[in-house]
Amino acid sequence: MIDIRLLRESPEQVRAAIARRGGQHGPLLDSIIQLDQRRRETLQKVEKLKAERNTASEVVARRKRAQEDAGGTLAGLRELSEEIKRLDDEERTLDAELHERLLQLPNLPLSEVPDGGAAANRVVRTWGEIPKLASPAKPHWELGEALGLFDLPRGAKITGSGFPLFTGPGARLVRALINFMLDLHTREHGYTEVAPPLLVNRETATGTGQLPDLERNMYVTEDGLYLVPTAEVPVTNIHRDEVLAAGDLPRGYVAYTPCFRREAGSHGKDTRGLIRIHQFDKVELVRFSTPENSPSEHEKLLGHAEAVLRRLGIPYRVVLLAAGDVGFSSAKTYDLEVWAAGVATWLEASSASTFTDFQARRANIRYRPRPDSKPEFLHTLNASGVAFPRTIIALLENNQQPDGTVVIPEALAPYLGRDRLAPAGA
Repeated sequence: MIDIRLLRESPEQVRAAIARRGGQHGPLLDSIIQLDQRRRETLQKVEKLKAERNTASEVVARRKRAQEDAGGTLAGLRELSEEIKRLDDEERTLDAELHERLLQLPNLPLSEVPDGGAAANRVVRTWGEIPKLASPAKPHWELGEALGLFDLPRGAKITGSGFPLFTGPGARLVRALINFMLDLHTREHGYTEVAPPLLVNRETATGTGQLPDLERNMYVTEDGLYLVPTAEVPVTNIHRDEVLAAGDLPRGYVAYTPCFRREAGSHGKDTRGLIRIHQFDKVELVRFSTPENSPSEHEKLLGHAEAVLRRLGIPYRVVLLAAGDVGFSSAKTYDLEVWAAGVATWLEASSASTFTDFQARRANIRYRPRPDSKPEFLHTLNASGVAFPRTIIALLENNQQPDGTVVIPEALAPYLGRDRLAPAGA
């Protein structure tokens, strides 16, 4: 949620920043400005009437002490009290409506974020060499079937399309990636591991900005709980409605969870294999920072996600997203795209984002800069560290050998218990 004071004091600055995202946010901004004005006018009326009521109450008290008639003043006092109650109710209604509309307004892109849509995304750097395979590269769905790693038809039978069933060495590969990434981030990067609930309430999903913006992409139970689309949602809300000390920052958490996304509106797009699925595994990184350290924390977070891909030897590129392509809550996002030889394209495996104080305002997460100072909103950041499906795609397709085997990177081999995947009987 953006600061209403910024919108109140610099409406054109906010309007220009929101316009960089594209879309039609003008009418929403206009309605928020009008509601805020009405609410403040109502508050001014209430304060004026309360002052009049206080004066009238003093007059009644004096007349009673002097044993004078106070009937007329009492009647006026009752009318004042009724009008104050009506205006108080009106102010509460306006405040609730203003809050709901502010929740619909996206974050403001930072100035260094490029203008434009996805076509304006900027490649910041690349790492690794595109593999030169000795024979035509097979896609991961063929490799996975031949190696007995997953059974997509049976996964679809159990649940539906987009819910993969990993089997045998494939299931062990998933477990190996979980342990490898958690060990890397806790032992070397200093994160605290947490295992959060996989269902969250509406307040939690609203705190990170999934609601109301992404509700159509979330699975919801009949009692109003949502399956997590990413561990960012429960982990960020660990400190909802809390005040941290400046000495507690920066603070980082890492969590492994399955993630659930309906992917509404993407039917027929990238549906083969593991490219776009409804349930997938991910290790997530969440950081809490003071505002002044937020930019450096963002770069550090990005580096932690990059370290996973480097250890696995996966070629990747860092892409700075343009203003029209960043997510609803993000102020600045880097995507990490891995090269997949079998499908011959770059695939997003991680997004590293800073949300400035946008999520903290929604979730009321604050810190106290000094022991005697007033609490202020901190900054939140998160990154996938990293998502499994496209990491697995890149591992299989880039490391496939002419004999049908797949070489396992040295960093992952101890977790998997082997340095090569081979077809059954090979």
